[in-house]
Amino acid sequence: MGKSSLFNALIGRRASITEPTAGVTRDRVTEIAEFQDQYFELVDTGGHGVVDRDDLSEHVEGQILYAINQAHLVLFVVDGRAGINPLDRKTAELLRRRCDIVVLVANKVDEPHMAGQAGEFVKLGFGEPVTVSAVHGHGREELRDLIAERVRDVATEVPRDPVLKIALVGKRNAGKSTFINAIAGEPRVIVSEIPGTTRDSIDVRFEKDGRTLVAIDTAGVRKKNKLADDIEFFAYTRAVDSIHRADVVLFLIDSTVPVGQVDKRLAGLLVEQHKPCVLVVNKWDLAKGKASTDAYGEYLTKTLPQLSYAPVSFTSALSGRNIGSTIDLVASLYKQAQTRVGTGRLNAALQEALSRNMPPTKRGKRRPKFYYATQIAVTPPTIVVFVNAASLVTVGYRRFLLNRFRESLPYEEVPIRLIFRGRRAGGPTPESGRAIIEGGEDG
Repeated sequence: MGKSSLFNALIGRRASITEPTAGVTRDRVTEIAEFQDQYFELVDTGGHGVVDRDDLSEHVEGQILYAINQAHLVLFVVDGRAGINPLDRKTAELLRRRCDIVVLVANKVDEPHMAGQAGEFVKLGFGEPVTVSAVHGHGREELRDLIAERVRDVATEVPRDPVLKIALVGKRNAGKSTFINAIAGEPRVIVSEIPGTTRDSIDVRFEKDGRTLVAIDTAGVRKKNKLADDIEFFAYTRAVDSIHRADVVLFLIDSTVPVGQVDKRLAGLLVEQHKPCVLVVNKWDLAKGKASTDAYGEYLTKTLPQLSYAPVSFTSALSGRNIGSTIDLVASLYKQAQTRVGTGRLNAALQEALSRNMPPTKRGKRRPKFYYATQIAVTPPTIVVFVNAASLVTVGYRRFLLNRFRESLPYEEVPIRLIFRGRRAGGPTPESGRAIIEGGEDG
């Protein structure tokens, strides 16, 4: 039918995974759409009646019914090339009681002469279908105009931009979908014991303390050499992209199993992208009594040393324990990452570090001489330290200086990007040589 392709065509970007395999979409994928200066939520759902390969059909049907019951307008999408099939008749029966809000859309009508073939869909009982081609764009603007007309009375004003985007990442079955439903206060995404249930990255808008936030549920990550097919590959790339566009990341760790290679690889991604994160130890109700929070925190420091600065939150998404306080912690990290420190305070911190521990010589060469430091950016806080020759600063001393900055400046729990830049004697012009240390290297 091409529902996801049509969804992407209507909003103008690739938000839903599109793949020839039936049943790729499971959860409700939503986007704020704008047609003719009207704003509304457009929802892509799974295919009604499609047999899911992981026996999640009942869950998918539940998401479809929820979307229909909440909708002001339903686009009933059929395959204009294939003609009526049994699943179309089954879907028509489902929609019959909501007939007044249904618009029949025949997709894949790629050529004008194919429009006549779509006439047979009148038999489904929803009138003449609107013919479109999601791939080639035929009929897209006409469909947009029709949608705008039908939702004119319920369309909203310009929605507020979210003040904060939060991505939830973790290996498969870590409890991300349960966590996102706890945030949303409704069954927003499918929850199942079957690993890999979520495929798309699902954006969920919610309000907290009068502010609009977006939580991004991502597919569970597994080892690259175990990606079963293109669907899992696209899900993985969406998870990586979600980290990139998030302001803060909730890194969910399943407390009932040991930290593994997938967790360590995710930690590396967070360090590479300089993302503030909370280590969310989920399912703590199942592990409680086996270890104390202090002991588990020490375990995380040993197994994920590159994230030793990140705060830890012990939660149970199923019961809702500590969900609200975890979101409060996210807001605190976001504020830290946006903080700008004055040059005077920054250089005082640099001087204090130098007085505590002078930099060593490197392989018998001359000792590096530090001139001054300045902050050049926020999110992440980025500090440039000018030295006589950046190549003289050892890896160990870079880590020492980074840790001292974290202790002395208001960046205790967020990554810092620290750049050492050589400069010519007598002037501030940097030399071409540069050494960079990332905030995750303090282990």
